Amino acid sequence: MPLKFQTLLLRQKHSSPPDHFLSNIVNQPLIIAGRSFASRLLLGTGKFPSNESMRDALESSGCEIVTVALRRADLSGSKDPYANILEFIDPKKYLLLPNTSGAINADEAVRLARLAATAGLPMWVKLEIHPDPHYLLPDPIETLAAAEILVKEGFTVLPYINADPVLARRLQDVGTATVMPLGAPIGSNRGIETRSQIEIIINQASVPVIVDAGIGAPSHAAEAIEMGADAVLVNTAIAASRDPARMARAFKSTVEAAREAFEAGLPSRLDQASPTSPLATFLKSAT
Repeated sequence: MPLKFQTLLLRQKHSSPPDHFLSNIVNQPLIIAGRSFASRLLLGTGKFPSNESMRDALESSGCEIVTVALRRADLSGSKDPYANILEFIDPKKYLLLPNTSGAINADEAVRLARLAATAGLPMWVKLEIHPDPHYLLPDPIETLAAAEILVKEGFTVLPYINADPVLARRLQDVGTATVMPLGAPIGSNRGIETRSQIEIIINQASVPVIVDAGIGAPSHAAEAIEMGADAVLVNTAIAASRDPARMARAFKSTVEAAREAFEAGLPSRLDQASPTSPLATFLKSAT
């Protein structure tokens, strides 16, 4: 925790500062590869009923990083009406994060990333390799191989992985900007089923940890943030809701509140009850 932030917390604890002082304390920014982001909510762009609803959800979410599957984007400049998603995402407001979803091995993922860079998209890439179309689980061997190549070529790599602490360390060692462990399979909405492994990844991390996949409700996002994840990436829960823009607002406020709680210092879990009004001091003073 930065010294400045520690000092602010110390003042809160010992000097009972006025409300106007406390209102100046804001959540720490998310730092990825030296770039600062105010929002800790990343959004995917698949499954929306229309590009217009996607655009409105992005606006409501307050997000600053948006992932785009390269297979859904027109990189040719031919104005393909069936692949015009980039026309609905303002590059001045959002960092476009090309996604290699659909790649089944390292060669395909590297080729997609290079294609995006050639087309003028940022040299950032969400590295995603899942050869099994049924479960969509990431391939650890191919992911590590592709990450090594892309990092050497100057890409800022954000790899999507199983909640595997050993692989997370290996990816950090080769220079990825984050690690993105799954909470549950893509689009399953089952929440954080890999909590114990993610906790290990967070404890060992030297780069931001972004929980990606399986987050089906704002409470799932809150759980990830409160346990120490630096950010969450959400797609299906927002895109498949009855009102994507409203659901995006729900995630925005929940993620902000969860981060504030984490920074404020959540109490430890106890095996036994702990009275909020202990009698010991009262009884001792009474005698």
